[in-house]
Amino acid sequence: MRFGALPVALAVLLLSTPPAAAAPRTHVVVIDKMKFGPAPRSVRAGDRIVWVNKDMFRHTATSRAGGFDLDLPAGARAAAVVGNTGTLAVICRYHAGMRMTLQVAQ
Repeated sequence: MRFGALPVALAVLLLSTPPAAAAPRTHVVVIDKMKFGPAPRSVRAGDRIVWVNKDMFRHTATSRAGGFDLDLPAGARAAAVVGNTGTLAVICRYHAGMRMTLQVAQ
């Protein structure tokens, strides 16, 4: 059996093409009873996080590294895109006890 140049070239192209990156996902974090809801289990750089304030108080979702600072009055929602990999510390600027840590993969 003889292989032509085209099938061999196609096989090389298919084997050498890197896999497509996974599409960014949207995660929701609910703020309620003076706490950030559970952290999403797997966050990747480029994913979007929607912060929903179901509390009666004004809060922020503020990245300690400076990536985002969202002001969230009672009942508000806002979104931020996670930019970097690693550990992402999130705080509320108004309430020192409100903290969350996200592990961001590539």
